[in-house]
Amino acid sequence: MTPARTPASRRGRDIGLDVRAPKESCDDRHCPFHGRLSLRGQVIEATVVSTAMQRTAVVERTLLHFVPKFERYEKRRRRYLAHSPPCLHIPVGHRVKIAETRPLSKVVAFCIVQDLGLAHQKVRGEEPVLPKESVAPAEEKG
Repeated sequence: MTPARTPASRRGRDIGLDVRAPKESCDDRHCPFHGRLSLRGQVIEATVVSTAMQRTAVVERTLLHFVPKFERYEKRRRRYLAHSPPCLHIPVGHRVKIAETRPLSKVVAFCIVQDLGLAHQKVRGEEPVLPKESVAPAEEKG
């Protein structure tokens, strides 16, 4: 007996990367899973910074660059505009995987293909911010 298969329209097509197709479908023609958009080139992991545009997200990648003169590293960042398919529902602050596509507009040449979950951004040396209810008052020594 063969296992029951889901219809191809709901399942999404194989995009050539090792990512799972989203559970819900969409009618976006620029969706790599449910539309006709092909992927090629780079695959990058980055953090979503803004989703204020329609079906487009700003993702940011932080790199460390070595400066030989001072023998130290400096932080550099690169921002990409990526198409955000409506079937993925990507909020701000999540880590995503984006893949290169043909140019979709003047500045958009990437598409979000996977949500990797909430990004934990902690700068070394900073204390974690706790909610005010969980902070206990300092006990007085008597």
